Amino acid sequence: MTKIKICGLTRPQDIAYVNEARPDFIGFILLFPKSRRNLTPEQAAVLRRELDPAIRAVGVFVDQPAETVLAAAERIGLDVIQLHGQEDAAYIREIQHVSGLPVWKAFRIRTPADLSAAAASPANAVLLDNGYGTGEVFDWTLAEAFQRPFYLAGGLTPENISDAVHTLHPALVDLSSGVETAGCKDRSKIIAAVKAAHAI
Repeated sequence: MTKIKICGLTRPQDIAYVNEARPDFIGFILLFPKSRRNLTPEQAAVLRRELDPAIRAVGVFVDQPAETVLAAAERIGLDVIQLHGQEDAAYIREIQHVSGLPVWKAFRIRTPADLSAAAASPANAVLLDNGYGTGEVFDWTLAEAFQRPFYLAGGLTPENISDAVHTLHPALVDLSSGVETAGCKDRSKIIAAVKAAHAI
């Protein structure tokens, strides 16, 4: 069974949808105003309280001071910290050490050098992505020989999860725009995505 994360939740009904669909993880985009899915730690904490305890909450951060990330993680009650910026190995180790939480690091895949950087990361898990919220897939052939277990994001939908898993064998698939309609999370798409991932 492939694990799945539904990212970018912003509304109480989004929480209701995932509580019904039961993905392995959900994600909150935190302190990143460039994203239309951006939340404050206070907003995320309110939603987190309604989340089924069996579903783990991931906080997604972009180039925030370590103290800000650590304070938000504690305020919300995060299970995982995901980094999407230029955070280096020392920063990752500091977050791991102080928080005691798993740290995931996203890498924008364009060249073999990007994969080399991902392979060398001290993060607990690496996420291979097309970009940051582009909703498009990257060239999957780049990752076919990647030796480290990894998570996959970028352009995934309920319809292409099966192809992605059979082609690249990621340990987890991460969806956001692929389970939305008109910019909002869609209950039926979330349910379909979770079923597709858990069927493989």
